[in-house]
Amino acid sequence: MSFPRDARPVEISDDVIRLGQFLKLAGLAESGAEARELVTEGEVRVNGEVDTRRGRQLHRGDVVSVDRPQGSESATVA
Repeated sequence: MSFPRDARPVEISDDVIRLGQFLKLAGLAESGAEARELVTEGEVRVNGEVDTRRGRQLHRGDVVSVDRPQGSESATVA
């Protein structure tokens, strides 16, 4: 499984963060509604695998990618 090399680190304040919250924090989604839509439509990958659970708990080191028409954007939980 390969991870994007250009994934920028995004600091979190707790030990875990939910996927929907992280999408907003990392700027991968502009709102909770957009985060929900991206996750529901299967446009979000966590550690290289599609995840459709907006409430999934992420831990430091997890890589989140969003597929967009202009390409993929990625961020790492730091």
